[in-house]
Amino acid sequence: MLRIKDIDFGMNEIIVRSGKGGKDRRTLLPQSLRSGLEQQVEYVKRLHATDLAEGYGEVYLPEALARKYPGAAHETGWQFLFPNRAPSPDPVTGVIRRHHVHPSWIRKNIKRAKTEVGIHKQVTCHTFRHSFATRLLENGYDLRTIQELLGHSDIKTTEIYTHVLNKGGRGVTGPLG
Repeated sequence: MLRIKDIDFGMNEIIVRSGKGGKDRRTLLPQSLRSGLEQQVEYVKRLHATDLAEGYGEVYLPEALARKYPGAAHETGWQFLFPNRAPSPDPVTGVIRRHHVHPSWIRKNIKRAKTEVGIHKQVTCHTFRHSFATRLLENGYDLRTIQELLGHSDIKTTEIYTHVLNKGGRGVTGPLG
């Protein structure tokens, strides 16, 4: 669940919090997505201002963060980058707030887009992670860089991508081809 503050336009990075394995990761902010994300941030800022004016501009924060930063739930930076269309009651507390879009909404939209462009292979959110790693490897980036971008603690996990390229155990093609 990305929040506005997780997009760093100055460093061209996206911070993924509590991703696979519960880890935080920094990854690239592709230039091709920059304009769309800037527009999304502006949309969320306007939406948040409306929510505040209507009395429910609070966003969910994990309990420890809510205690540490008591006013953060109302701050723009903590708002979800992809909020639900309408505010709804929190199932635990009953507080009316705007939640993040449900993961099923994301999956449905990926499936729709896949169909629209005529892709017949299975595509999931995780497919993008694999494609990212594979393209970096194909473009000559070293395994350590890819390891860091994916947040793998063990290089052996990253080395799995070399097999996808059919280039041997280290992803290297010999000088004779």
